[in-house]
Amino acid sequence: MTVNPVAPIWLLAVVGLALAAMTVWQLVVNRRRRRLVILWSSRLLMVALLLVIAVRPTILGEGQGPSASGGLEVYLVVDTTSSMAAEDWDGEGSGSTAAPTRLDGVKADIDSIVRDLNGAQFSLVTFDAVAVQRVPLTSDSSAVLSAASVLRQEVSAYSRGSSIDEPLDLLSGILLDAAAQNPEQRRVLFYFGDGEQTSSAEPQPFDQLAPYIQGGAVLGYGTADGGRMQESNGIDERFFGEEQVPVPTDTPPPSYIQDFSGGTPVEAVSTIDETALKLIASGLGIVYEKRSAATSTALATTGIEVGDLFADDGKPGTVTELYWIFAIPLGLLALLQIVAIGGAIAELRPARRAS
Repeated sequence: MTVNPVAPIWLLAVVGLALAAMTVWQLVVNRRRRRLVILWSSRLLMVALLLVIAVRPTILGEGQGPSASGGLEVYLVVDTTSSMAAEDWDGEGSGSTAAPTRLDGVKADIDSIVRDLNGAQFSLVTFDAVAVQRVPLTSDSSAVLSAASVLRQEVSAYSRGSSIDEPLDLLSGILLDAAAQNPEQRRVLFYFGDGEQTSSAEPQPFDQLAPYIQGGAVLGYGTADGGRMQESNGIDERFFGEEQVPVPTDTPPPSYIQDFSGGTPVEAVSTIDETALKLIASGLGIVYEKRSAATSTALATTGIEVGDLFADDGKPGTVTELYWIFAIPLGLLALLQIVAIGGAIAELRPARRAS
């Protein structure tokens, strides 16, 4: 048996506890009035039945849905913290025109890797303050390319320091589930980042992921001299749907993230930390490559074979919903409430005439 709640479990619990608390309070207040005790007891039972119906208990039938085997699973893990907006990827900007950022380089490299490994299955994970699986594992490479093309840095106001191990727990869960479902499948992982650790916590090693992957690369972005980073409010005013709108010539220069550590604010500069990136690569048992706009991703994908993917439509079993069983007594109790309320209204009419 499983459940398929109509709302998050925590929300159902909060609403259920609030309703239950109200009914219990009424029971205590009216404990000497037998009729009201019966009514409020039935209402408490109705709350319990509603909660059971809301979590939708379900029995899954025997069978197996669509599945895929063989081929290659590719996990793309992208750092989207503010440091990835550093303008030291390629060239220099001036005035209102920003220089290419590290994230621009990541997008170009993802496009190249996906095309080099055409035919594989891909998943896209990003991380800043939290890690998120943007695209679950799919053989639709266009979905991954589309999602990667619109990646943006985190909102500057919400930045609380970056940690290079932020995606570790999420990746552990994803890879563990994938290995359990298809233990013979081959998997590779590409980590895109600059290695900058501004969080005070010591980053955790990536060794725990090594048993689940058979290749990939850690790709480093940035320079030793570093680059300044534009502030982000979460909205790219130049981007509307699929059309790129030219920036007006009278647009003021972009504002950059400030560093207040020295008292007087100055433009913050982010530099690459190759030592940290190499430690990630070492823990995963894959290669590290420092990226630049002048080189290709061919080295990172060398020796990775996509192979053939075999799909099975499967034969899903029937699903049996059980909520209706609890809806029957709920309906009877609701009918009891209607009768009781009708009786109370009928009792009020003679009282009104007498007054």
